[in-house]
Amino acid sequence: MSAAAAKASPFESAPLLRSRRLWIDSLMHKNHFELFGLPERFAIDLQALDQLYRKIQGEVHPDRFAAGSSAERLKSMQLATAANEAYQTLKNPTSRARHLLQLKGVETEEDSNTAMPADFLMLQMEWREAIEEAVAASDIDALDELLSETRKTTRQLQQQLHAQLDEADATLAAAETVRKLSFIDKVQADIGHAISKLQDA
Repeated sequence: MSAAAAKASPFESAPLLRSRRLWIDSLMHKNHFELFGLPERFAIDLQALDQLYRKIQGEVHPDRFAAGSSAERLKSMQLATAANEAYQTLKNPTSRARHLLQLKGVETEEDSNTAMPADFLMLQMEWREAIEEAVAASDIDALDELLSETRKTTRQLQQQLHAQLDEADATLAAAETVRKLSFIDKVQADIGHAISKLQDA
């Protein structure tokens, strides 16, 4: 973890048991970035995120609250749940960008806004057809190649998000990019499921 990340961490010196409830209460009202003491940006230090997550899980371990009240034990469980949700959200680039946009007051509208550029829709159709053909031919190698292709597109879109969210305030463009990534996440999940099914056959 970098020195800057360590300095920003809210877990440097955890309070004693008698103060832990107030400490937990203060963290419960923070957004996912604030919870881990990370800057609100798309490009984050994933190693620092992992370390901070393990740190907070250690601080709210049930053993630390064995002598505490039932309210303190409940609060520790709630914080552990909140930390897990925050960790899973920030670890995934698509959900991290979605959360960052929500903090800026922008909804990605992935369920209601399915409008996409024609070239991207065509690419989606080509991928879907390629999946069907590979499954029909029981061609795992073709599915692996397709998965690599989608991951390349994913990396390109994530680079766009970095520019849109960290280097500019292009939130509407970023919302469209998140919708694209959400589509690709589903395609990749379908490819993974198809590969597993063929391997088990």
